[in-house]
Amino acid sequence: MEVRSKRRLASEINVVPYIDVMLVLLIIFMVTAPLMTSGIDVDLPETDNTEASMQTDEEPVVLTVDKNGLMYLDVGAKHYDEPLAEDEIIATASKVVENNPDKSFYVRADRNVPFGPVLRAMDLLKQAGANKASFASMPEDVAQP
Repeated sequence: MEVRSKRRLASEINVVPYIDVMLVLLIIFMVTAPLMTSGIDVDLPETDNTEASMQTDEEPVVLTVDKNGLMYLDVGAKHYDEPLAEDEIIATASKVVENNPDKSFYVRADRNVPFGPVLRAMDLLKQAGANKASFASMPEDVAQP
């Protein structure tokens, strides 16, 4: 007489293939997510936003980049008429941050300046410790000289 062994059916789900698929999708999204935001065309000098972002009780620090890529700094009532070197900008902005860590910094750039010098200006403010740095722009309805 032959004895048959009864096999029990496994009721467990093998999740290993699902984990593999999820890890592959995670890698794909991590690689493609930064690429999706870099292809947007923006025109920084003009905006139709009517909010007056630079109108505050205290005077902000303004780092201006002219059409030649030279940088000028306005700290409250003190205006630098001559272009400053990068180390001078970092030193001056660092002093401002030491006195007031919540001070607002703005980067004003000529519309014809390539983005490289504008990005460098933001980087200089970051090196100086500025936590609140943003771009300044003109509303579209204001006539340009």
